[in-house]
Amino acid sequence: MNLPGYRSSGATAPYGNLLASHDVAMEGYFWRFTLPESGRVVIALAGINRAADGHWSTLAVAAHPGGFLSDTEYPGGYADPDRLGAYADNAFRGTTDQVHADLETARLDVRISNQRFWPRRRFGGSSYFQSVPALNQYWHPWLLGGRAEGAAIIDGETWDLTGAQVYGEKNWGKGGFPESWWWGQAQGFTDPNACIAFAGGQISAGPLRTEVTAVVVALPDGTVFRLGNPVTSPVTTVVADDRWTLHGRNHLWSVEIEGSAPLSDAHILPVPLPAQRRNVPGALEHLGATLTVTVRRRGAVYWTDTSHLAALEHGGLDRAQSEVTRREQIAPDL
Repeated sequence: MNLPGYRSSGATAPYGNLLASHDVAMEGYFWRFTLPESGRVVIALAGINRAADGHWSTLAVAAHPGGFLSDTEYPGGYADPDRLGAYADNAFRGTTDQVHADLETARLDVRISNQRFWPRRRFGGSSYFQSVPALNQYWHPWLLGGRAEGAAIIDGETWDLTGAQVYGEKNWGKGGFPESWWWGQAQGFTDPNACIAFAGGQISAGPLRTEVTAVVVALPDGTVFRLGNPVTSPVTTVVADDRWTLHGRNHLWSVEIEGSAPLSDAHILPVPLPAQRRNVPGALEHLGATLTVTVRRRGAVYWTDTSHLAALEHGGLDRAQSEVTRREQIAPDL
């Protein structure tokens, strides 16, 4: 196997390094900070994108409540080829233990400790699909818990993020994002050690096209499991404008997830068109949604809880542009 060529296709061998850059068209990095006591959530994202004439970055900080979003197309960017790291000069630095952003109307300076990393296993969040070359998208939730220390300045107001629960993930692909996708993540449960994440959409590689959803559950007792292999642990998903319903199972575990949020409350987040060096509206993401999860072990309820600070996303360029247009049409009446 030509390992460098194999990896530059986006694929990762079993037990391979999922955090380092693959140097594909888009390397995406995402952190989420949840403060249950204050009802606040802050997210930071960086897309290190490759165009014909070099790299550029999609950078954003968003916050709940209030619907705040600051985003930009930054002219440079660097994704670490050895470890998790996203850099855009002084505008953004993100690693496994710190995130710093300095955007026009938002600043973020946070250190992360007490990390609950993805356990070392043969595969990551994308399961055996991570080994398939040239897929349009791969996903890995590398951080399933942690403690933040630091602050954010959101439109001139300082938000203390010390004590926030932290989640981190990485996604990458040969051409940006799929045509359609759905995603969710939740902390802020009764037990701060609990964490839920899921991601699904249309994946393709040449003539191969299929629809897959992966669900990752980190339970309060330390157990971590993943569902979403089409044969051994299938997940069915129904997503509408304001509701997300997932059911998954394997021989031991089953999961039911019900999420809801009004469409009008969603942030409209940017996604990159890497070759064109520009961002476009692409993801309708809620930062303060309601999500209820029920986990069963051999048919008996093992854990159930509800978060009111969940993230729920429905993605797609056409869908996002339709919502942009709808909001523009009603704005004169507000």
